[in-house]
Order: sequence, then structure tokens, then C-alpha cells
Amino acid sequence: MTAASDPGAAAARATDAILGDTLRGTARGVVVDSPPGAGKSTLVVRAALELAAAGRPLMVVAQTNAQVDDLVVRLAEKEPGLPVGRLHSSDSDPYDKVLDGLDNVRTSAKAADLAGLDIVISTAAKWAHVKNVEPWGHAIVDEAYQMRSDALLAVAGLFERALFVGDPGQLDPFSIVGADQWAGLTYDPSASAVSTLLAHNPELPQHRLPVSWRLPASAAPLVSDAFYPYTPFRSGTDHGDRRLSFGVPSDGSGPDRVLDEAAESGWGLLELPARHTPRTDPEAVRAVALVVRRLLDRGGAATSERGPDPVPVTAERVAVGTAHRDQAAAVRTALADLGVTGVAVDTANRLQGREFDVTVVLHPLSGRPDATAFHLETGRLCVLASRHRHACVVVCRAGVADLLDEHPSTEPVQLGVTVKFPDGWEANHAVLSHLAEHRVHWSP
Repeated sequence: MTAASDPGAAAARATDAILGDTLRGTARGVVVDSPPGAGKSTLVVRAALELAAAGRPLMVVAQTNAQVDDLVVRLAEKEPGLPVGRLHSSDSDPYDKVLDGLDNVRTSAKAADLAGLDIVISTAAKWAHVKNVEPWGHAIVDEAYQMRSDALLAVAGLFERALFVGDPGQLDPFSIVGADQWAGLTYDPSASAVSTLLAHNPELPQHRLPVSWRLPASAAPLVSDAFYPYTPFRSGTDHGDRRLSFGVPSDGSGPDRVLDEAAESGWGLLELPARHTPRTDPEAVRAVALVVRRLLDRGGAATSERGPDPVPVTAERVAVGTAHRDQAAAVRTALADLGVTGVAVDTANRLQGREFDVTVVLHPLSGRPDATAFHLETGRLCVLASRHRHACVVVCRAGVADLLDEHPSTEPVQLGVTVKFPDGWEANHAVLSHLAEHRVHWSP
């Protein structure tokens, strides 16, 4: 393998450049685009440790309490002697109690109690309430594309320079109110922190992590082409480096045939007959549950670059992704009826950032009579298609390609708004075209 083609060397070069701009650069901000599984959290932890080692007090901003707690644990594991502050809310159960067992971690609801610590970590929502403190020299903003610009404005006075790290292909920041009245304005509060930052500061250094260590060689080209056309990436592994096998042969059913296809190629489409259905389509929900049941019954085992021996694909290494919470609830019930427990079943929003060996996805447009902006959201499909290390099985009613052609994108064009590319219509077609090569028809 040449130095140019070595994924490890490419990732190392990118990381060195990012840390160089962060530690020795003069720009007030550094932006890093990270595809799924590219080592974003590893970069955040390394940058935090190097800033702390250089004697530069640091605040870290994450978007959820779970992300904050995960970063605290990672830092404690990497550097057990480093003082870390966990700034939390005044709620009754504000953080993961595992933090109480870490000697170097101090927790408090008051920023003043954590003054002087090398690193202080909290959510954007909590940081927004911090007042009358000496600004930190540096900040790291994790999941910066999932942070709204108004949330960045609320904390911008707390630091002088910042490293912004995030995944541009994931779901956009969530807002519970309409934001059309701000569309096109430079201070649109619903826009992501990164897009607003770059709109006002286009000269800031921008980097990207070029390798996904999660997605296999069978998945990275599709996800990169469909969702990251301007920031392409490659898989850290090659074809043949990972293998999914079964100890029990196929029984010839649709679920077994699609599992065999996914084990062979990394993708499988279990296509049910075309039909308009309720959102919690009983047949599709049961098909998803049966695929999971058969995956576990057949003794799935995964071999990868992590070691020579096959590792059992247990329930904890499997996830089911849906577009809606009621669909996830229906799948949980169907799995329980089949005696399956321990599988992560959730919406794309809640599966963001997580990694599994095998994922089973209920396609957002399956059985629908229309294609709304919600279901065409590129980030939703990107999340669902990029959680797996070995294989992804998609369950869907036939006819989605025709549905897309009947409902082309009709989003209004607004002046001053950067057009998101690719749009959901185009990304859905790209994914469906690829899945069609791995289709298994099944009439339950």
C-alpha cells in the first residue's frame, strides 16, 4: 500500500493539520467536517488533551448530556490525572453517575466551583446561563452542525478561539417553531452554528477528516457520493477486511435471503408489495422484526480488522432505525412478541453518533402516499444508512422511486439561503438505485 493510498496516513495528515491550526494558528475559529465514523470524538479528546498540556484552559461545548458524559469518560480514560470539570444543570439526575467514580472529575451546577480546572465540559444550553466569568482562551464545539446559530451566539462571549467539529451530512438543528421569517437573513437563528459562522467568516481554516473507520468498503462510496459530494471520504478498510457469516443456513424465506444478500454485499433491500399504508405499517414492522429475529437465530458472526476471530453479532450489536417514534414503538412491540430483547430501536435523531455491526432500517418513504420535506430530509436517510460496520438491511414497500418522481422537490427558493446539496430527492434516488442491485422481493 502506497503512502498516498494508506487511510491511516491520510487520517494522520489531516489530524496533524487540524491540531496545527488549533494550537499554533491565529484564526479565531477552525472548522472540521467529519463523515460518519471518522474519529470525531477521538479528535475532540486529543485536541482537548493537547490544549490542556500546553497550559491553555479549555471549555468544551456538546449538544446533549449524553455527549458531555461520554467525553468526560473518554478524557478520564486517556488522562486519569487530568482535572476535568463537568458543569451540569440543577435537575435531580443531571449526569451519568459513573462520573462519581472518577477521581479526577469534579461536578457542579456552578461554573465558579470549577474555575481553574484544565477542562470544563457542558451542554450548549447550560453554558448559555454562565455569566460573569473570565473568558476561556479556547473552546471546542462538538457536533457543531447540530448546534443552532442562536445557541452559538449565546455562548460566544465565553471564549476567545474555538475548534468546531461536526458532521455536515447529519440531521440539521431541530427547531420547534417555524423559521421562514428569518430565511436568507445573516442572523437566521435556525441555521446551524457552522453555516452562520462561515457566512460571516469565510476566511476561517476549514479541514475534513478523509476516512470513515466505521463504514465498510461496501458502504463508504455510496454514503460519500449520495450525502457528501463536496467533502468525499473513503473507508478505512478494504473489501474482504470484514466478513459477516451465519452458523445456520437459510430457510429460503425473504428475511433469510435478504440477510444472505447483506452478508455477501453489505446491503440488502427486502421489498414488500406496493401499497399505501398507515405510518406503522403492520406488515413492514413485522418484516423488520423477523429480519432481526432470523439474524440472531442464525448465529451471525462478524470478522474484521480488529482481530482474526469471528465475534458473535449479539442483540446489543444490532439496531433498528425508523423515521418516527410511533414506528419505533411498533417495532419494539413486534420484537418483544418474537422474544427479542436488547436491540436498539429508535429514530434517526436518537441513533445519531452510534455504531452497530448490523442495522435494519424501515425506509422513511415506505408505503407513503406523498414525499414530504420531513421524509426527504437528507440527514435522516444519511443517519439511517451510516450506522453499520458490516451490513445494512432496508425494509421498504415497492414503488418509492415512482413516488419520488410524482413528488419532485417543491421547496420554495429563498434569496440569500445556501441551497443544500444534494437535496433529499436526489439522495433518495441515489440510495434506491444502489439498493435495487440487492433487492429481495417478498410477499409475507
